[in-house]
Amino acid sequence: MRIAAVDVFEMTVPFSDGAEKLGAPPGRWLAFETVLVRVTTADGLTGWGEAFAYGCQASVAAAVRSMVSPLLIGRDASDPAALTLDLQRKLHIFGRYGITLFAISGADIALWDLRAKAEGVSLASLVGERQRDSVPSYASLVRYGRPDLVERFAAQAVAEGYRSVKLHEIDMDAIRAGRRGAGQNTHLTVDANCAWSLEQARVLLPQFEEVQLGWLEEPLFPPEHFDALTELASGGQVAIAAGENACTRYEFARLIRSGVTFPQPSVTKVGGVTEFTAALREAASAGKTCMPHSPYFGPGYLATVQLLAVAPGEPLLETLYVTSGGIAGLRTALPCGGAMEISTGPGIGFEPDWEVFERFAVKP
Repeated sequence: MRIAAVDVFEMTVPFSDGAEKLGAPPGRWLAFETVLVRVTTADGLTGWGEAFAYGCQASVAAAVRSMVSPLLIGRDASDPAALTLDLQRKLHIFGRYGITLFAISGADIALWDLRAKAEGVSLASLVGERQRDSVPSYASLVRYGRPDLVERFAAQAVAEGYRSVKLHEIDMDAIRAGRRGAGQNTHLTVDANCAWSLEQARVLLPQFEEVQLGWLEEPLFPPEHFDALTELASGGQVAIAAGENACTRYEFARLIRSGVTFPQPSVTKVGGVTEFTAALREAASAGKTCMPHSPYFGPGYLATVQLLAVAPGEPLLETLYVTSGGIAGLRTALPCGGAMEISTGPGIGFEPDWEVFERFAVKP
């Protein structure tokens, strides 16, 4: 399978969430900045991938076009893992994390989608032993910053069938409102997006225990200070989750050996399917369950669903609780009643909706 072309598609897709757009990317979060990667072989077979691009779309797209694509053209795509590791080796001088790995992740997902299609099997069938045909999903709420909105949307998600809700709040009044809205029998988690120092988080631990959090996610800055996360975990009863900011199997090995209970690889950041599956194996050897980061709706989301088919333990699928102005894939399935069916079709199951591509394309 000789690679003939690597194409990059940039889209900016608005979404609605009933909030004041206070999401984690810098500034007001108004739309999904999306970078999709298509790898095409000489015989016309295509694979699709997605590179993380929220708040950094232009840089990620440029990295795919100028750094990754030239190293793929003309190469044999039959061994995605070997090809991706070669990309990492040749691009290491530009950084082992961040933009470089986001770009490599998008290409890697496309390469695995390509190989699975070539073999006529699902990505899950290609990378491991299937553990499940559906996966429970949790509603990942945006940061509202207002207790009344947090309570309202937590309750709404539960009414729609979700049995797990994640907040992105950092104010305890808002977090308590989330517990009231979700109810006492709902699994509730909080992603702080690295809001606190170790000392600040320690002070808050008793209050997190009071609202019975299932996990506290990315509580500390800097996120790679795993010793501090271990220290925080040892000081209370709330499980710690982290990993959306980590890249490659090597950083995940350190993370998994720390006090973090739930490692959280993001397939669009970590290095794609190649590094994600390595993180799954590392977590399994340590008896830990991965809870992936997946707040997107394109090939990255579909690849995550496929990888959860083979993930050990009892994982949950993150589903961003918003209404997107458009979804780039035709017939993209979303959770129903708090659960997601896992496709058995070829590849990751992405088929482009060209009308959506055109409507939301970033024009030069």
